Amino acid sequence: MNVRKLLLKSKYYSYYRASGKASYDTINLGKATMSQIFQLLLIINLNIGLFGVCQQMGSPKKKSLPPVKFLEGEVIWAKFNRRPWWPCEVTVDPLQGTYHKMKGRPWPCRLYHIRTFGQPVELAWVTGKAIHTFHGGFEFEQLPLLRRRGRQRDEDYKYIVNMWHSFGICWTIMNHVCEKTGELLLCEGQCCGAFHLQCIGLTDPPIGKFVCQECKSGVHTCFACKKPGEDVMRCVIPVCGKFYHGECIANHAPAAPLHRGFRCSLHVCLSCFITNPVNPSVSKGRLTRCVRCPVAYHANDYCMAAGSVVLANNSFLCPNHFTPRRGFRNHEHVNVSWCFVCSEGGSLLCCESCPAAFHQECLNIDMPEGSWFCNDCLAGKKPHYKDILWVKVGRYRWWPAEVSHPKNIPENILRMRHNVGEFPVHFFGSNDYLWTYQARVFPYMDVDTNNKEKMGKGVDAIYKKALEEAASRFLKLQAEKELRQLQEDRRNDKKPPPYRHIKMNRPIGKVQFITADLSEIPRCNCKASDENPCGIDSECINRMLMYECHPQVCPAGECCLNQAFTKRQYSQVEIFRTLARGWGLRCAHDIKKGEFVNEYVGEVIDEEECRARIKHAQDNDICNFYMLTLDKDRIIDAGPKGNQARFMNHSCQPNCETQKWTVNGDTRVGLFALIDIPAGTELTFNYNLECLANGKTVCKCGAPNCSGFLGVRPKNNPPADDKGRKLKKKVQAKRKNKMEVTKEREDECFSCGDGGQIVSCKRPGCPKVYHADCLNLTKRPAGRWECPWHQCDLCGKEAASFCEMCPSSYCTLHRDGMLFISKLDGRLSCSEHDPCGPDPLEPGEIREYLPDTGRRSRNPLMRK
Repeated sequence: MNVRKLLLKSKYYSYYRASGKASYDTINLGKATMSQIFQLLLIINLNIGLFGVCQQMGSPKKKSLPPVKFLEGEVIWAKFNRRPWWPCEVTVDPLQGTYHKMKGRPWPCRLYHIRTFGQPVELAWVTGKAIHTFHGGFEFEQLPLLRRRGRQRDEDYKYIVNMWHSFGICWTIMNHVCEKTGELLLCEGQCCGAFHLQCIGLTDPPIGKFVCQECKSGVHTCFACKKPGEDVMRCVIPVCGKFYHGECIANHAPAAPLHRGFRCSLHVCLSCFITNPVNPSVSKGRLTRCVRCPVAYHANDYCMAAGSVVLANNSFLCPNHFTPRRGFRNHEHVNVSWCFVCSEGGSLLCCESCPAAFHQECLNIDMPEGSWFCNDCLAGKKPHYKDILWVKVGRYRWWPAEVSHPKNIPENILRMRHNVGEFPVHFFGSNDYLWTYQARVFPYMDVDTNNKEKMGKGVDAIYKKALEEAASRFLKLQAEKELRQLQEDRRNDKKPPPYRHIKMNRPIGKVQFITADLSEIPRCNCKASDENPCGIDSECINRMLMYECHPQVCPAGECCLNQAFTKRQYSQVEIFRTLARGWGLRCAHDIKKGEFVNEYVGEVIDEEECRARIKHAQDNDICNFYMLTLDKDRIIDAGPKGNQARFMNHSCQPNCETQKWTVNGDTRVGLFALIDIPAGTELTFNYNLECLANGKTVCKCGAPNCSGFLGVRPKNNPPADDKGRKLKKKVQAKRKNKMEVTKEREDECFSCGDGGQIVSCKRPGCPKVYHADCLNLTKRPAGRWECPWHQCDLCGKEAASFCEMCPSSYCTLHRDGMLFISKLDGRLSCSEHDPCGPDPLEPGEIREYLPDTGRRSRNPLMRK
């Protein structure tokens, strides 16, 4: 037996030799003592046994690193230094600059840097196994006992630890808040309230379990209306402890039913909820809560409403509790003098909380009784830091300004008197600051960046400079916001919103599909022997007429290349997350011009069902629509059911287009490439959206000819030379056309020629105004209304020629014989206003036939 080799192989040799008892050089079986032989055999047996176990188990796997469970600023229970479980806060170590770190190999653990509450304050690094999330003092008895980490003390000591906390806000009886921090006594009842001893009339902390007066009586106060009652219900979240009346909590949209009860709005970030109610992050992360009303925000500058006053790490006062000072002009509520929908004046419905104003007709609502609030104010929408706003100061015009954070303003501005709900704004074009509040500001919109030249006409240089700076700053902040939103969406939305994938259209309700007989399907002249029978480059008559060949009718048979819809010969595509337009679709390989990309598939509905779905979407704040017109009676809705084509975004310069093909007798919509598309390019097409009322949606396609809004025609770009530079057309100077508009808006009705309460056309460049009665309208038109001067009198299509004396207009098909150039002044007019005629009319007059005599009379108030 070779003892030397066995000892060298043994992993325990180093321990045996370090003991100094023997060495393999001196050990042999002849001279060794019984003790040495026994130790040697023990080492050999251990070595052989462990070697066999390792062979059976294999090499040990690397243990994954533990995740970060606790965030900076979070309140936790921690057990260390033989203390009992102690309330602490996770903080950053000032020496290492981090609040968590890894320790130990190959079995790592994560340590957190904590700071104890109470006196004396102690800092320590504690392992994650000795930390639990803090919900309230009632958890003290339920926390586990950890080995070698001390033990829970006696009953009196437990309540000394449990009662005193310096991280909350004092709640006195009946929910009146003293709004001060300090050493607080925690109620062990249902309310989970914390109190100063002096606020509840005590001088010394009670021994034993403390229960407040409300919890003893069982009559709690509604946190929303501040009225006590036995019919109040408690939020189901264990650590909340807030009670509400049913009708009070129903007025707060973030509240949700949960587990035979409800979750109050204190557990949802209101800013995130307004932006996207279905976003899972609305209730995640560290929240800070208002101590006076059920409003909560994420504890960051992006979500926190401007004008909030921070009281503690998890408590603040929201701007809803602003109280204006009497006699102070900048605290007076002011409303705009125009409608936020149609930009016209007149009789307006004014919001009681912000400067917004609307026509009753534009909102299509009944006249409310009493105070009225706009939808944004009802939802709780507030200005935020870095928002661009229009601000009213004294008698000055509405001026663009940016909301500044109080920590970033000069010291003298910070020392100025201001209340809860007021926030500082920095005016563009100057270096001035002002403390203002929600009732004197309204948001700066995307359209304001496009209209800065128009708004800056005839104003001083300072205001014009302010408009330019505001537009530049707004675009920069929008880019930052979109990038931040993209990062947030990528963290939360790893998959696109749910929908049911289908391969072919599905009829809904009374909708029917057409199936043609084989004898009715057109037959082309292609042959199977052709190079590309019925292909893109062929002269197939069916392809030219957008008819798909039928496999049983086409002479080319199985060689036919005009069966893309039937065989679903789609291009390979993938769904991806875009920067600013949600989910999109891009190609996985190169696509040639004219190739079939995909079919637009969904539920086929009729007009009645379409209107019902649009109304449901408007009532539920659904902004995404997937509807595409198939024919005059049918619409494809790819929202609930569809294929990948539903993810294609709009572009004013698209690389695909929609084509309506006849397949087996019925109409189907396909997407075809307009240009050669390289792999990895986003696929887009022009939605050709028809806007309803004021429903203009900002276009974010980024194309050079982008119109700025969906439904507006793209701009015409000048041609480019061989080097890609844009060429400017050389246009000879022309005389000013007499029809050129010199006034932005006319003062008199274009139909009758009188003034008064008038409505204006919203078509760009049209100065015409009318009385509602002259147009036979019972109420003011709402939204982006266009006057009848732009529609043909006979067919209602887009007008091409206009009478300059009255609203008569005609399209290219019907203008012949209806309009002519006057011989006297050269103006285009209809036959009724011919100055050379026997009985010419003045501008605004319309002839009317008398029923009894058959003669014509003049009536300036009636239109043909």
